Amino acid sequence: MTKAEIIDRVYDEVGGLSKKEAAELVESFFDIMKEELAQGRLVKLSGYGNFIVRDKERRMGLNPRTKQPHPIKARRVVRFKYSQILKSILNPPEKANSKQE
Repeated sequence: MTKAEIIDRVYDEVGGLSKKEAAELVESFFDIMKEELAQGRLVKLSGYGNFIVRDKERRMGLNPRTKQPHPIKARRVVRFKYSQILKSILNPPEKANSKQE
């Protein structure tokens, strides 16, 4: 799903918004998330999951093409940990009947 598709869904599902307002709402949501993550803060979305900024240290890597070692710079990465609610949606429990088959 693309951002444009998300804007279309917000426009369709939230009444009373123009398409431009729906786009501004979605853009504002993502801007807030980016600002918080850029400051190293946790973004916790109840029922969805947590976005966490982690610092990775400099390390030696291996160029897969040349097989030569090369340094990988220290950097910040965003990790996502999904909630138990999202996990249960992605992996619904199997029904009792399907276990017998």
